[in-house]
Amino acid sequence: MTEAARVRPDIVLLDIDMPGPDPFEMADRLHRQQKQSKIVFLSAYVRDHYIAEAYRCGACGYFSKADAIDDIIEGLRQIARGDGSEGEFVFGQKVKARCRPPKTRRTLAGVRAAQPELHPPSRLQTLTRRELEVLRLIGKGLSRNDIAEALSRSAKTIDRHQERMLKKLDLETRAELMRFAIREGLAEA
Repeated sequence: MTEAARVRPDIVLLDIDMPGPDPFEMADRLHRQQKQSKIVFLSAYVRDHYIAEAYRCGACGYFSKADAIDDIIEGLRQIARGDGSEGEFVFGQKVKARCRPPKTRRTLAGVRAAQPELHPPSRLQTLTRRELEVLRLIGKGLSRNDIAEALSRSAKTIDRHQERMLKKLDLETRAELMRFAIREGLAEA
């Protein structure tokens, strides 16, 4: 923090797995104290909740270490130039693949137009609170009957939640749901 105050960088590149304090907390503090600095995450982890946290803490971009170096450099240049509207969030190609395209809405003329959504929601953000709860329990390895009992719901209701989650997350099997929950850190909660 003191070095950033002294140097006043245009861009601060943070890693999710950096030593020291929580990277999102650090980004939030930097964002509030160094308004001129643009914060960007570069990480090996492309998880929905990390992307959402990066956006919430005031970062300007998120790139995967698996993105092509030329794409990362161009993205950093775009952020430095301030291309796009204020508050636009720049994604690397691997991160874009994890997000839903912006929603559309009807205009008064009946023509469909892009909604002014500066960052498309991650797949995880499309789930309801109840679906997240069911997904967390799937990630912990509970059966549909165990989940139904834990949530005081019927097994058929749990099946419907699972079907909706599979569709929203673009997955095909319960095993993929379990892997997704584990990868996103939901099974730990």
